[in-house]
Amino acid sequence: MKQAEQWTSRLGFILAAAGSAIGLGAIWKFPYMVGTSGGGAFFLLFIIFTLAIGLPLLLGEFTVGRSTQKEAISAYKTIAPGSLWHWIGRLGVTTCFLLLSFYSVVGGWILTYLLRGFTGQLQGPAYDKVFGDVIGDPVGAVVAQLVFMLITAWVVARGVSSGIESANKYMMPGLFLLFMVLMVRSLTLDGAMEGVSFFLRPDFTKLSAQSILYALGQSFFALSVGVSVMVTYSSYLAKNESLVRSAGSIVSLNLLVSLFAGLAIFPAVFSLGVKPEAGPGLLFIVLPSVFEKIAFGNIFLLIFLALFLFATLTSAFSMLEIIVASLAKGDEAKRKRLAWVIGLLIFIVGVPSALSFGVWSEVTLFGKSIFDAMDFLVSNILMPLGALLIAIFVPLKMKRETLIHELGAHTSLGKRMFIIWLLLIKYVAPIAILAVFLQMLGFW
Repeated sequence: MKQAEQWTSRLGFILAAAGSAIGLGAIWKFPYMVGTSGGGAFFLLFIIFTLAIGLPLLLGEFTVGRSTQKEAISAYKTIAPGSLWHWIGRLGVTTCFLLLSFYSVVGGWILTYLLRGFTGQLQGPAYDKVFGDVIGDPVGAVVAQLVFMLITAWVVARGVSSGIESANKYMMPGLFLLFMVLMVRSLTLDGAMEGVSFFLRPDFTKLSAQSILYALGQSFFALSVGVSVMVTYSSYLAKNESLVRSAGSIVSLNLLVSLFAGLAIFPAVFSLGVKPEAGPGLLFIVLPSVFEKIAFGNIFLLIFLALFLFATLTSAFSMLEIIVASLAKGDEAKRKRLAWVIGLLIFIVGVPSALSFGVWSEVTLFGKSIFDAMDFLVSNILMPLGALLIAIFVPLKMKRETLIHELGAHTSLGKRMFIIWLLLIKYVAPIAILAVFLQMLGFW
């Protein structure tokens, strides 16, 4: 049965899927991983791994969703009826629920920073104290998280084309425009070229075995693969649209944003003599202090925070959508109610994470704060497991003719490319994901 809703255009699908992929991973995690894991060498490996591992996995999820025209759980049931493979979809739904519960907390922090910036309350020089105050304020953190989830639920409740697609059509071009403004300003600073060199000139002596695995893990996390979001999104795509061209566009946009992020951040960081190895605090602590020392820095900081918010929201839309779609099962009459109910439940489940840096800072799970424990569960266990299962499922359970048809591999060149893709997803991707999985769990 054809989905009740469809993307109105291929561009709408590409922007929505790119919006899903371009989130905290691209703008928060990527820069500090580059800074701590080898600079340009890490970026080069990330590009190679994205093309060799991330792209094949993305196409794999696309074939599952578009061939069945069903949301994540039903799609796996349709391809492998009477089996347990539909648990890949259930795993994806569960992962997105848990991920959004603490992801929305970070979204709330960004909203708080934006509000403080507009009201003139975001001032240094003690930005580490500002960040501590923001995440440690129980009422502020919870209220900001709630506002973030209300925005997300409102967009998803409006539907695929009227809500998610429309929002992304404004937010994604806005994100690129803001990035361009920020990047130009950063590149015109004195000493900016030192940051450009760090980011774009590979120095393989700075690489370690761990940083190679980090680049590998970032390559498939950065494309939102492994949680079946792309299964659901591709199920709304018309049959006459090319999956290969769409996937190529999404990967290109993702790599472009990674390039923009590096060129916006590292020239500014090096220009002002700040260490690039700042870690997760790079965006909330280091960059505000950097912008403060630049002419019109407050304006550029607000631009960056707005960009950061757009990227975070577009990813949140996709996480809530996979859950709503799996429960609504094409019944659009249920969508609005489910979006609000599930959004509220996610908020409630996320409250402990919001409080884990303040009044519940003493509460730990397996030696970690609640926020960090949730992050570890999702990022180190559930997401790699989902990616591994999808890499096994697609070549094992989908008919070869279906894969060839969905990927448009009918020409001689198409058939050769199909064989390469099949080898990558069948053999290379599982081995690579397993290596990352074991490393994340501390086996080496």
